[in-house]
Amino acid sequence: MTESTELLRQVNPKFLHQGRPSSQVFKPTAKDDKKLSVYDGDLIAAEAAWQHFTNELGHSSVGVLAVTVGECHSQELDVRPDPTPFPEHAIISFENCSNSQIEKKAKRLRNFALNRGWKYQITQ
Repeated sequence: MTESTELLRQVNPKFLHQGRPSSQVFKPTAKDDKKLSVYDGDLIAAEAAWQHFTNELGHSSVGVLAVTVGECHSQELDVRPDPTPFPEHAIISFENCSNSQIEKKAKRLRNFALNRGWKYQITQ
């Protein structure tokens, strides 16, 4: 991965607020142990990541947003490959962040992603 590598994040339909992705998209849940799952965009395209997530893993997603490794680093978030679940898997680590820092950083990541626009979106 390089600073410009796009990290592809699936958007759960529950994380849309009036049709717009909320910061929850980029906020790890309690079960995530402060590690946010993403796809390494150097290894897989956005549509293929969506197909894998929905068809092979059986999860819900309305599309794919992306932040770069550099954007994560600008928020003092570590990014690392985590190929154990599948080869293209990576994580954005919030492990050294307080809950209030997680909230702020998730909003900033969401804003980076929205400025970039959807990488893949299903049609309704």
